Amino acid sequence: MKTTVFTPNAPAAVGPYSQAVKANGFVFTAGQLGIDPSEGAIVATDVAGQTRQALANISAILKAAGSSANSIVKAAIYMTDLQLFGDVNTAYAEFFAQEGVSEPPARAIAEVAALPLKALIEIEVIALLEA
Repeated sequence: MKTTVFTPNAPAAVGPYSQAVKANGFVFTAGQLGIDPSEGAIVATDVAGQTRQALANISAILKAAGSSANSIVKAAIYMTDLQLFGDVNTAYAEFFAQEGVSEPPARAIAEVAALPLKALIEIEVIALLEA
């Protein structure tokens, strides 16, 4: 059985997909860009700022689903320029430290030719549902 997740505290989908789906004890988020939900647009012009916003969006979606950053088991990051990896890594580490996560999740990262809305980064996660 699966259930879709929606929260107004994260950007609405920009296509025919759900913000997240809950299934079999897990939450699977859609890829999140650095869209500021209050603006409906990408505000940050740098990859670190877009990373922070994408992770804030993920946090809001996980909360709406009944989960949290502490329950993320896998993250996938897509970026348009791997030379900016250091900036992403710093913002990523800050997020998990701020959320009180001592052991970050498994992660994959890949460079892609382009992302929607000319974003610099997109992040998706899989998390456990919390009881």
